[in-house]
Amino acid sequence: MNWSFLENVLSGVNKYSTVIGRIWLSVVFLFRILVYVAAAEQVWKDEQKDFVCNTQQPGCENACFDHFFPISQVRLWALQLIMVSTPSMLVALHVAYREHREAKHKRKLYQDKGSIDGGLFCTYTVSLVFKISFEVGSFARFLLPVQRL
Repeated sequence: MNWSFLENVLSGVNKYSTVIGRIWLSVVFLFRILVYVAAAEQVWKDEQKDFVCNTQQPGCENACFDHFFPISQVRLWALQLIMVSTPSMLVALHVAYREHREAKHKRKLYQDKGSIDGGLFCTYTVSLVFKISFEVGSFARFLLPVQRL
């Protein structure tokens, strides 16, 4: 993987981010990805290996396991990571697009490179609303009762 590309994109985003946005980005990308990669795969590597079904009927073990654990924790965390990271990536892509346009035209197209204005402001606002709603939704799933099938 080309880490310099990721570093350039993140440094481009940091020019336009607030302090809270930088902290949020660090928490999402560093903490969540490290926990997901280091812990989740090792802890839940083979969830079904130690599951015991009380019948010998073929396919029963899979059906019982799916009934007791309808959603895999690893997949749920991966889905949450993708949902929370996607709005940040859209802002990063918008910033990269702005910088690419300036390089293509070989002149400054924007007055202040560090200000959030126009389309970038809309992208950032929509990103923030989606991130907050995804986080609230992820938290709310723990408050809702789960019905058995």
